[in-house]
Amino acid sequence: MTTSALVLLFSGALAGGFVSGLAGFGTALMALGIWLYVLPPTTAVPLVVICSIVAQTSTLPSFWRSFDLALVWPFVIGGLAGVPLGTLMIAHADPHSFKLFFGILLLVFPAALYLYRNPIAFSFGGRAADAAVGFAGGILGGLAGLSGPLPTLWASVRGWGKDERRGIFQTYNWTVLATALCLQAGVGIVTGEVLRLALFVLPATLSGAWLGARTYRALSDRNFRDVVLGLLFLSGVVLVWSSLGLS
Repeated sequence: MTTSALVLLFSGALAGGFVSGLAGFGTALMALGIWLYVLPPTTAVPLVVICSIVAQTSTLPSFWRSFDLALVWPFVIGGLAGVPLGTLMIAHADPHSFKLFFGILLLVFPAALYLYRNPIAFSFGGRAADAAVGFAGGILGGLAGLSGPLPTLWASVRGWGKDERRGIFQTYNWTVLATALCLQAGVGIVTGEVLRLALFVLPATLSGAWLGARTYRALSDRNFRDVVLGLLFLSGVVLVWSSLGLS
């Protein structure tokens, strides 16, 4: 692997770790668009899952007491049901089409929510709707380590506060991605190369997560919402750009 490729891997891990520490999700959103330039999906996906789990595990002790588990469990149950389906889809997914479709989604919805500045407290569907969103996120988590965006967008219109949303993002993502990693290991996707690359990028992931967790403490509820939507939009730009560039 060339020096430029290693720099991209390290930079993606640092950015992904920072966003995960800041928002409770986002390692895949920041890292995957960078890593797919130098790695095939079958290597990039399990690598981003490993880094996501490590980043979120490192910051859990700082936030655990503020989490509301009553809000989390429908997302977790739905997510666990969706992960196996997403894992089975890895070998058949077209990375270009996948990045383009999901990138457009992340351009449209965060921008719309940001422009609509009035507080939203959408209660339609209750916990059943939460579980359905969790299921869809579980599919994306098993497929590409992208379990966070859909629950994140959904939580943004539920009217929950900063700590409530953080608890949902982080607990849900950790559970779904840990399950996805076990399934990927079971079907042979987590190879020796993936583990060697993980050893290389994990120091950057942990450093980024440490910085992100400290930045989170300084954010107001409104600032946190704007940061989350901005990160989702930025990840959409990266995914669309990389999909068109690789077409």
